[in-house]
Amino acid sequence: MKAMVLAAGLGTRLRPLTDSRPKALVKINGRTLLEITLSRLRAFGVREVIVNVHHFADMVAEYLASQQNFGMRIEVSREDDVLLDTGGGLKKAAWFFLEDGGDEPFLLHNVDVMSDIDLAQMVAFHREHEALATLAVQQRDSSRFLLFDEQGLLCGRRFETEDRTELARHAKSLQPLAFCGIHVISPRLLTMMSENGAFSIIEAYLRLAVQGESIMAFRADDADWRDLGTVDSLRQAAEQAPHLPS
Repeated sequence: MKAMVLAAGLGTRLRPLTDSRPKALVKINGRTLLEITLSRLRAFGVREVIVNVHHFADMVAEYLASQQNFGMRIEVSREDDVLLDTGGGLKKAAWFFLEDGGDEPFLLHNVDVMSDIDLAQMVAFHREHEALATLAVQQRDSSRFLLFDEQGLLCGRRFETEDRTELARHAKSLQPLAFCGIHVISPRLLTMMSENGAFSIIEAYLRLAVQGESIMAFRADDADWRDLGTVDSLRQAAEQAPHLPS
């Protein structure tokens, strides 16, 4: 199975740590966020990964080379001029998943999240429902929510701080769930992304939901999940290191 690690972000919430290095190379107890993510994917069985880079891009490429790509095939997708966001970044890297006529689902994983979400169960759920994309979600506090109907289909999103809701399709009831930054995606999505330049993949998901495509929620309420995108969350994770998922 293949995967993409989203590692091109500026890491503004991690300043001053990211003043001299990319977010992906910030460390928790001696391990970089990129190593933690790649180790998690490799343990699941992923052997081919593409990593997008922008901020201090050369440092990431040099780091991977120094680690012999952690025994994996790793490609680097450079976003030198413009940071393409999650959707634009995936679209630029689409060739990696379409080579050799690839038709197997793949993982898309933020570099700044850590969890023990059952990836095997998530992939099985994705296949069983023949989804276009499956998103790991939890019922927890968040400033932004994705909205799903009774069948677990994406219907919209909610911005709590702005008191704003966007609906892609109507439903009798909507369940607000927090996204975990982990997706399972069918390659056919890659040819359906009509957006260009920098764009959020959530925007593409919502547009495709309007068209009746299945963007599914994978409930991971009982899993340990952590956002490592702030200095405080990194400090807390370092203190609780013995209990963190590997």
